[in-house]
Amino acid sequence: MDKVRLGIIGVGGMGSAHAKMMAEVEEVQLSAVADIDPDVAKQVGEQYGVPFFADYRQCIDSGLVDAVIVATPHPAHPEVAEYAFSKGLHVLTEKPMAINPVEADRMIEAAKRAGKVFAVMFQMRTERPYRIARKAIQDGIIGELMRTEMVAAYYRNQAYYDSAEWRATWVGEGGGVLVNQAPHALDMFCWLAGLPSKVTASTRTRLHEIEVEDEAFAVLEYANGAHGYLYTTTNEAPGTTRFEIAGDKGKVVIDNGQVTIRRVVPPIREFTFSATDMWAGPKTEPVEVDVEEMPAGHAQITRNFARAILYGEPLLSPGEEGIWCVELASGIILSSKRAKTVSLPVDRVEYDTLLKELRASSQPKRRVLGQRVSDPNIVR
Repeated sequence: MDKVRLGIIGVGGMGSAHAKMMAEVEEVQLSAVADIDPDVAKQVGEQYGVPFFADYRQCIDSGLVDAVIVATPHPAHPEVAEYAFSKGLHVLTEKPMAINPVEADRMIEAAKRAGKVFAVMFQMRTERPYRIARKAIQDGIIGELMRTEMVAAYYRNQAYYDSAEWRATWVGEGGGVLVNQAPHALDMFCWLAGLPSKVTASTRTRLHEIEVEDEAFAVLEYANGAHGYLYTTTNEAPGTTRFEIAGDKGKVVIDNGQVTIRRVVPPIREFTFSATDMWAGPKTEPVEVDVEEMPAGHAQITRNFARAILYGEPLLSPGEEGIWCVELASGIILSSKRAKTVSLPVDRVEYDTLLKELRASSQPKRRVLGQRVSDPNIVR
């Protein structure tokens, strides 16, 4: 095999962007598409000259593909992925991999049983500033974790939420900003600082006419005693993506894609007890960290996925790590709805029970505009 024959499941939104992106990845060949809307499947299939299906199972069973990109609405990701694994296919799924840790667990186990490659489309991991930050942290430049902070502020109007019946409902989406807009930031937060051990959180619907959250904020505690804070919303403009990871030897700050690394000289723990001047503080100095050049974006995650299949290349965003943002989002929702501090990993039974309650209370939407359009602002 010199190319991976790739099928795309769900091409009415983000999947159509992935189809266009295929031309940038020499290791793959777009071989089939599927969509629950037969007209959409036909349109995209004819556009790219590949077979098309209205049933994802027919696409997977066709013998035309070695692997699939799952770009359906995210509640369907587990069902499609598990079926693909059962038929011996590799899977690259859009974010989030699932809305429930139980389903994410099942996906990971299905991939292991099948012995197939499983990755999640977290393309922020390919971007140079975040790779620099991760290397600085892994190399011990900032020392032991002391504090974390994440602010991920986005904007969505009401027309966006009204665009489809499944959006912004507990039945159709399983959450709001935490499971739709914030997963990339949540993944990056965990990729840099690790998964916290405890979450105390609040969520609310502050602006939009939706039944799920458009704002969430949480206080975090880590296994070593470090604390953190995160905030995410779809109510702000201009948008903000900011991370601070502070340690006893330095600090990493990423502000809207710009990374700054500073080392404390000498380390805080040492200076605190060696200083004799009551007003003295340690000096800080900038640190330059370099990483190898790498293309960024969806195409690079897809290329890496294909190369993992073809050559055993290590995955940039493996399924076993894709569960991190699911754990954190679920912990925040559970903490908010049950008004208590929640330990991570989330209690599977307790969260599954909560989701069933929320879905039972879900109401049909009054306005549905029927728009399936991928985000034109996405950098591929």
